[in-house]
Amino acid sequence: MIRLNIHEAKTHLSRYLARLEAGETILLCRRNRPIAEIRPLPRPDTAPRPFGLARGTFTVPDSFFEPLPDDIIEGFEGGPR
Repeated sequence: MIRLNIHEAKTHLSRYLARLEAGETILLCRRNRPIAEIRPLPRPDTAPRPFGLARGTFTVPDSFFEPLPDDIIEGFEGGPR
């Protein structure tokens, strides 16, 4: 764990970011008294999600492709056509 006073953190933040990315934790202090802890975030999953994960779990009804009623369209457009 890296222990830093606020002035040191402000002055050399870029120096410590690489160590944070490597997994270290920073204990931020004010006058040598701990006030916060800075930890690296978990790395996001970079693998693409496969297609078709929900295949077979639902079907789109035929009514989905029918035109919307006029009152609903008016609601979207802000008034009567």
